[in-house]
Amino acid sequence: MDRSLNIITLATGKKLYVYMAVNLLRSARLWNKDNNINFYLATDLPQQLPVDVLAYTHIINLQPGELGRGFSPKLHLNKIVPEGKTLFIDSDCLVYGDLLTVFEQFKGHPVAVLGKHVTDGEWFGDIAAVCRQFSIPHLPKFNGGIYYLEKGPQAAQVYATARSLEEKYDEIGFVRLRGRPNDEVLMALAMQLHKQQPIEDDGSIMAEFVNFKSGIKSDIFKGTVELYNNPGHPDYQKNWPLTIAKPVIVHFLGHYNQILPYTAEVKKLKYVCEDRYGRPQAAVLSYLKVTLPASVSNLIKDIFRPVYRMVIGTRAVKPSERIIE
Repeated sequence: MDRSLNIITLATGKKLYVYMAVNLLRSARLWNKDNNINFYLATDLPQQLPVDVLAYTHIINLQPGELGRGFSPKLHLNKIVPEGKTLFIDSDCLVYGDLLTVFEQFKGHPVAVLGKHVTDGEWFGDIAAVCRQFSIPHLPKFNGGIYYLEKGPQAAQVYATARSLEEKYDEIGFVRLRGRPNDEVLMALAMQLHKQQPIEDDGSIMAEFVNFKSGIKSDIFKGTVELYNNPGHPDYQKNWPLTIAKPVIVHFLGHYNQILPYTAEVKKLKYVCEDRYGRPQAAVLSYLKVTLPASVSNLIKDIFRPVYRMVIGTRAVKPSERIIE
C-alpha cells in the first residue's frame, strides 16, 4: 500500500467554508480512517475547528489573502501539498466510501482532473477561440471539485503556468465567475499546454448537480448515494451522457449544501463525530430534527406557493454567502 496518500481541502475567508470543510473531513475520515491516508486543511481560520477534526487533521496555517482571493488559492495547491500523491477535494463535498480506488485511478498522472476534451462551445469563454490562440487541439473540460497532484517538477510547471495565465485572464478572453478568474479554465489551459490528460468521468468518482438534476438518494452511514439524470424529467440534461451516478464523492455546490440531503447528512456526522452518539441514534435524531421538519416545510411551500405568488408576488433572491467580495 502506498504510504504517501493525502487528502487536502481549503477553507479561507469565511466561516461557511470552515463549516463545510469540517463536514468533508468528517465524511472522508469516516470511510478512510484505516487506509493510511493523511488529512490536511489549509485555512486562515484554524480557531473555528472542532476538537474531533483537529485530532486527525494536519493544519496548514494561512494568512488572510496569502494565496489570493476567490478561486485563486486553488492555483497554489502545488506549493502547499505534502510529498506524495494528493487528492484535493472542495470543501462543499462529502465522501461516501473508500478513496483508495480513486487514488489508484489517478496514479501516474502528475496533474489530473475528471473530464473530457472539448474543441468548441462556450465554457467561461469561446473554447475554439482559446484553442486557436494557443495552437492547441482541445481543452480538458471538468468540474474543479477535485484535483489530483503528484508532487514534483511536472506538477509545479503546470501550476506555475496556470498562475501566469491568471495575469492575462481577461486578455485571453475568459469570462469571470462571481467577478473573479475561474481556476478551472486556467488549469485546463495549463494542463493542455503541458500535455496532462483528464480521467474519464464515468460517475464513479465524483458527481455534481449541474449534470444530475433529477434527484438524489443518500445515506452517508451506509456509504450509498445515487444521483439521477432521468429522461423525461423537467431538468433532464440531454447533453450529459449518464442517467445515473454512484460516486464516492458528491459535490454539493451552490445552494445544494443548504438543503436536504446535505443538511441531514452533516448533522449525522456531527452527532457521531462530535457528540459521540452511536450511528443508529444519530440517524434517528437527524431525521427528527432535520429531515422531517424540512420535508414538512417543503410540502407546505409547494402547496401554498402558487397562492403566495398570486397575492404577494415573487421574493427577491437572497445574496449567496459564497459571492466573492
